[in-house]
Amino acid sequence: TNFQKKRIVFISALYSHWFCSDRVVPMLCEGCMKKRDTLFEFLRYAVVGGLAAVVDMAGNYLMLYHVFSAGKDDKTYVAISVAVGFIAGLVVNFILSNIFVFKSEEQRARGKTAGAFFIYVAVGVVGFGITELLTLLGTRFIGDHGLWYLLLSCVVKGIVLIWNYIGRKLFVYRGR
Repeated sequence: TNFQKKRIVFISALYSHWFCSDRVVPMLCEGCMKKRDTLFEFLRYAVVGGLAAVVDMAGNYLMLYHVFSAGKDDKTYVAISVAVGFIAGLVVNFILSNIFVFKSEEQRARGKTAGAFFIYVAVGVVGFGITELLTLLGTRFIGDHGLWYLLLSCVVKGIVLIWNYIGRKLFVYRGR
């Protein structure tokens, strides 16, 4: 009927006036956009972290088995290989995070200093400590074999991923 058409026109005009104007949409979308941007930033960080983990593991493997020609029972070489892999992964993570993750001009400026790298390393070392601690505690409760150990490793990696992202965002890039 004619009344229904007028009501639809009135409601759509009211909607476009209030929700598509400069008053409401920016307020609603500003919060949504910030959350969305943070989510995508975290997802980029997770991808960069995955690539850095591959570099870490490859560096560890290459050092242990090809440079030292050692095995898993040679504890000194294992320790050195783990350290080399960790450092290589950390450097790759720092470089790729500055290029692909933390993209604002302010973040990029903060991330390019020697002090930023030092803090980045400190957050990574704390993450490494969290990994060691949670893995040791977890293996006391569930053991170090099979599917439960794999599940424990995944949970620990997830916790450390979140720690590294939040720690670096707050302490290196100042949360912006």
